[in-house]
Amino acid sequence: MVEPVLLDEQLCFSIYRAQKAYNHFYGKVLKPFSLTYPQFIAMLALWEHGTMSVKELGHHLELDSGTLTPLLKRLEADGWVNRNRAADDERRVDVSLTQKAEDQKDEIYERVGGCTNYLDFSSDKYHELRQSMNEVERHLNAIQVEEGQF
Repeated sequence: MVEPVLLDEQLCFSIYRAQKAYNHFYGKVLKPFSLTYPQFIAMLALWEHGTMSVKELGHHLELDSGTLTPLLKRLEADGWVNRNRAADDERRVDVSLTQKAEDQKDEIYERVGGCTNYLDFSSDKYHELRQSMNEVERHLNAIQVEEGQF
């Protein structure tokens, strides 16, 4: 018989709790801008890569269009992004940042960038943790689990 791993000893539960805490924390930090964490990461991708299609943005954020489209509609309604059909392919919708987004970029970066200080991690510790999470993700993505295997 396999010995069960208790809830508080589960790596997945630790990651889940940390992710919830992170999103809650960022929710407070982003509140003055009326942005949610998922909206913020969409804008980060656009600031980094510029105008891109909804499909490309979804690829960067690992979100499907069913999740991404309502998020982008809200960002557009709030004046952060524009969504336009591509001239060369009407099936493609391109997303670009508005002047409002460009004008508030530095203030948002400054506010969010200060959050790392609250963690009280050295730069090395911060990068080590990020690398560890990336390693967990790589290992999980490499596992080929067939239905009913376990």
